[in-house]
Amino acid sequence: MCILADMNLAAIQKDVIGISAEVANFIQYECENFDRTHIEEKGKFNNLVSYVDKEAEKKLVSVLQKLLPQAGFITEEGTVEQSQSHEYNWIIDPLDGTTNFMHGLPVYAISIGLVKNKKPILGVVYEVTRKECFHAIENGPAYCNDKVISVSKVTSLNESLLATGFPYYQFEKMEAYLNIIRTFLDKTHGIRRLGSAAIDLAYVACGRLDGFFEYNLNAWDVAAGAFIVQQAGGVVTDFKGGDNFMFGGELCCATHRIHTEMLQVIQERW
Repeated sequence: MCILADMNLAAIQKDVIGISAEVANFIQYECENFDRTHIEEKGKFNNLVSYVDKEAEKKLVSVLQKLLPQAGFITEEGTVEQSQSHEYNWIIDPLDGTTNFMHGLPVYAISIGLVKNKKPILGVVYEVTRKECFHAIENGPAYCNDKVISVSKVTSLNESLLATGFPYYQFEKMEAYLNIIRTFLDKTHGIRRLGSAAIDLAYVACGRLDGFFEYNLNAWDVAAGAFIVQQAGGVVTDFKGGDNFMFGGELCCATHRIHTEMLQVIQERW
């Protein structure tokens, strides 16, 4: 395995894709034999976690620690010491779409981002059931497996298909959010709710979706996918149009033209 001092991001990415594929096989095996009595709830917000999430994270962390000993970790399940103070940090969601997984709905992914001084330089989103790996590195194109991808060529909101998600908390903002959704339902081909922000972002990157917006997101939900969208030619901002989407909890992404229209709708109602 490579050490980041070599700055060979392509080689590092290859190792990350390799461990993602291995952990994806573990997740899929567990899905076929899943015991729902092992479901836990984090907090009081219907935020579910299973032993599969935790074991998947441990497997990822074990390899990534050896790959880059100098890097810190920001992970959803907290199976390793958390830190944002390192120059390099891995940002990991071992199973994005846990509720889908628990119900046997085949839409869930592994999300791994690597940031340098909080700037993304590598992203991998591995969709488990389809065995599709979306990935990108700094100064390079975005890929789905071995094929270069780009955001859609749709240029107007009324021709677009969007995706969103629903929050586990901060329901005091729900009415404003529903007003945004109502407007988009009237102005687009429709809205999809897949249940995995990482997959939503990957699908924007490859043009299956034209835009995605959501609030109450965490860094591990979006670090990899948002970077892949950017490398695929898309625009990613927070709801204010700024760049605080990774840690700010709000994200809007799309092609350049559609992003402008989406942001106008959001800002008028948020």
